[in-house]
Amino acid sequence: MKIKEFGVEMYMNAYENDCTYNLAETCVSSLTVNELLELTGEKDKMLSDILSSRLSYGHIEGSPDFRESICTLYKTMKPENITTTHGGIGANSLVINGLVESGDVVISVLPTYQQSYSIPESIGADVKILPLSMENNFLPSLDLLAQYMSNKVKLVCITNPNNPSGSVMDREYLEKIINIVKPYACYILSDEAYRGLTHTGNNLTESIADLYEKGISTSTMSKVFSLAGLRMGWIAAPKQVIESATIHRDYTTISCGVIDDYLAAAALKHKDKIFARNLAIVKKNLAILDNWVNSDPHFSYVKPKGGTTAFIKFNFDMPSRDFCQKLLKETGVFILPGSVMDMEGFFRIGYAYEAELLKTGLDKISEFVKAMQLPVIK
Repeated sequence: MKIKEFGVEMYMNAYENDCTYNLAETCVSSLTVNELLELTGEKDKMLSDILSSRLSYGHIEGSPDFRESICTLYKTMKPENITTTHGGIGANSLVINGLVESGDVVISVLPTYQQSYSIPESIGADVKILPLSMENNFLPSLDLLAQYMSNKVKLVCITNPNNPSGSVMDREYLEKIINIVKPYACYILSDEAYRGLTHTGNNLTESIADLYEKGISTSTMSKVFSLAGLRMGWIAAPKQVIESATIHRDYTTISCGVIDDYLAAAALKHKDKIFARNLAIVKKNLAILDNWVNSDPHFSYVKPKGGTTAFIKFNFDMPSRDFCQKLLKETGVFILPGSVMDMEGFFRIGYAYEAELLKTGLDKISEFVKAMQLPVIK
């Protein structure tokens, strides 16, 4: 099987360790092990449990404790609707490989995480792109989705909140998508890695798995819960999807780590504390980013409503990769060119780490652009 190179991951791997100001990070400022244990209020007990843990394979599909804890993020999901995976990336891969066959039609939004369209392409599916635009606030066009639908469509892939734009589809918008898709009896895969960080109102957006009988939610402990080092994710879906994913899982994963599973379950039991911490970080830093964008005519964006990333349009004539690499070389500021997400004319910023680092990095971007004397193009 030949598959397209993963643009985001290859670019991050190549440059993120050589920067001074990392504004490409997408996780909320990572917790230390000690911080996680402290917030549970059971540090001594947890340390004792970890030290006495037997390093076996553990529960192949995830411990009952972790799967039950995941269910608290949903309204209708039960443990039999959950399987754990190696991060969100493992969840998406298992779902797509378990459902899609050569000749199927898959519809995917763009920009999004590349798995949604490159894995189906590698299988031999006919992938139809549903472009997201600033003009439509980076929400999928319902009219175009309706035009794409046919009895050959196996899977519709969305991201909510969206990576990289931070757009959020509320219940009403999701139900409109469901009403278009449902007559064709196809699945909807919603990558919900940033669910839990909606900036206003209920921080937990409605999940597609709760709204649609063929809805599939994938998520992770990495972004919203600040625990990327655990490499724990999951699929929440109808039983038949879990069964198809499990067949492929046996070839790729077997089980996740027992200590990772234990820590992830503990974090979810105290999710309200983590949500409060991380929403405070995101809201504070988004205000910094918003002020910067609005004060520099070289840049514009649709203000994110959720997640940790923003998709910034630059209003001057220069390829995004050239701009980002020159910026990194001359200032040490690392951002992600839109071209690696198949969207030229933009770059992605992550704004959920240290506020002072964000401020300094943004100031350096403005100074860099000013020094280049690039004319603003509207």
